[in-house]
Amino acid sequence: MLRRILLSSVGATALAGSAFAADLPSRAPPPVYVPPAPIFTWTGLYIGGQVGYAWGNNKVSFGDNFGDYAAFSYNTSGVIGGAHVGYNLQLGQFVIGLEGDVDGTSQSKQFNGSLPFGSTLVGGGIISAPLGGNININVNHNIEGSIRGRLGYAWDRVLIYATGGVAFGGFNGNISGNFPGGVFVGPIAVLGFPPFGGSASASATRVGWTVGGGLEYAVTNNWSIRAEYRYTDFGRSTIFATSFLTPFGASGAFFNRHFTENRVQVGFSYKFDTAAPAPVVAKY
Repeated sequence: MLRRILLSSVGATALAGSAFAADLPSRAPPPVYVPPAPIFTWTGLYIGGQVGYAWGNNKVSFGDNFGDYAAFSYNTSGVIGGAHVGYNLQLGQFVIGLEGDVDGTSQSKQFNGSLPFGSTLVGGGIISAPLGGNININVNHNIEGSIRGRLGYAWDRVLIYATGGVAFGGFNGNISGNFPGGVFVGPIAVLGFPPFGGSASASATRVGWTVGGGLEYAVTNNWSIRAEYRYTDFGRSTIFATSFLTPFGASGAFFNRHFTENRVQVGFSYKFDTAAPAPVVAKY
């Protein structure tokens, strides 16, 4: 009997100790809740910068009232760089967007060539002059920009895209030329005349088109890097060189110019978050 009483007392004491220990506060730290990484999307407003190398082709033709004509072609090249801003909207794996950029460029060129001038009928006589007049062209293309649409296909953080739209370019140019003296053989007289020539300057903003494509990679949810190629056509322009005068009056000289450009560049963008992150709730 005594043995049963002792065993019951020991059991009751153990149960009471366990219950008391359960009521004591735990000193172990609560588990740390790590929120899941947000799902990446290309949708959002972004800004960034770019730098690269551009090379262009200038096609220039010359004409005047005397029927002279000459055509030239020369290349320009230089560093190009600037900033861009745009907005993307991702629909499934397709990404559509609109982007604008502005760039400064160091492209410039000085070109020297020769102009034709030979025997020409003028007022019942013939102007005879040696061939080989000279022309000097200075061209500076210092700024350009574009507004373009973008259409791409995304594999998570990798985006391949095509782009195209309107291009703008600022051009400064100076053209000068000179002809050697010659002889005017008229119906009743033969006259010699001295060398002549003139120059013309123009500054203009040309509007054209641009098209290209590139590859972009999102390093983080906000930062991305890109590589891009574009071809741009700034169209044709005409400069009337009214200062080109001859001993017989205005020469009516004019110059037609057509400028196209290729560029390769790399850049970076920062995309702003379009939605607030979900609240972090600690679970214990």
